[in-house]
Amino acid sequence: MNFADRLVTAVKTKKSHVVVGLDPRWSALPPQLKSFATIHNELGPQAAALACYQFGRAIIDAVHDIAVAIKPQLAFYEQYGPWGMHALVQTVEYARQQGLLVIADAKRGDIGSTATAYAQAYLGGLATAEDPNWSLKADAVTVNAYLGSDGIQPFLQAGTAAGGGIFALVKTSNPSSGELQDQLIDGEPVYAKLAHMVNAWGKDMVGSQGYSSVGAVVGATYPEEAAKLRKLMPQAIFLVPGYGAQGGSAQDVLPAFNPDGLGAVVNSSRGVIFAYQKDSQYGAEQFADAARAAAIRMRDDINHALATR
Repeated sequence: MNFADRLVTAVKTKKSHVVVGLDPRWSALPPQLKSFATIHNELGPQAAALACYQFGRAIIDAVHDIAVAIKPQLAFYEQYGPWGMHALVQTVEYARQQGLLVIADAKRGDIGSTATAYAQAYLGGLATAEDPNWSLKADAVTVNAYLGSDGIQPFLQAGTAAGGGIFALVKTSNPSSGELQDQLIDGEPVYAKLAHMVNAWGKDMVGSQGYSSVGAVVGATYPEEAAKLRKLMPQAIFLVPGYGAQGGSAQDVLPAFNPDGLGAVVNSSRGVIFAYQKDSQYGAEQFADAARAAAIRMRDDINHALATR
């Protein structure tokens, strides 16, 4: 089963479009996890990585039946060196055990042999029997497509070989995205030019559910642009960041969906995993309970918006 089919199946089975981003910021982690991590380790990368793993595992336990996928942001693990990468691998393995898809938020972009190495590292399927190799074997990976098609082909090849997918950055949720993405070329914004390319790249990776394993990152903070992009990429699954902490609402994410109620999954990171900081009925000890409650509210909020649009 290709990635798009797995994702759509999870959406239908769980009746949810929720993706939970794992951004384990040390400053925001519950104090009891920090204390436990430093009992036998000095305050350093090894302790931080342990706390990140324990935090991620608790979040996965809390949301595994609500979310369709987790999206670990690799930077928050990479900053702790080999200990952080070990925590990432353990977290991904545990998420799989709990029935979650994994979207590696790597935003990688390069060309030639370097892109091939990245594709092998995160999706797999490209190494020969004679090559020493390893792969995170994520279900999908985010990629920066602004280097053009030769930076994307290795990821498409890996996705085809390993049953994985990609989400190409098209219209991102950050405030300054328009500095480049909104610039006009022959009367059409750059993000639309890239959307045409994403649509073409994904034609050969459409699964039985009618969606392609080549998806697009389209921010909830730009609903008008999302509506235009939905028409340009009818078979692409949109990964929609910006819901919650960045200001996007359930109404804002609606343009990312097709009329069939499919075609998009919505990510929330801080709004779910650090919900205990904003909800007075939960203390730090109940951070996982707060995350579960936030994920349920998010699921129901989006489902209600879709049902009543």
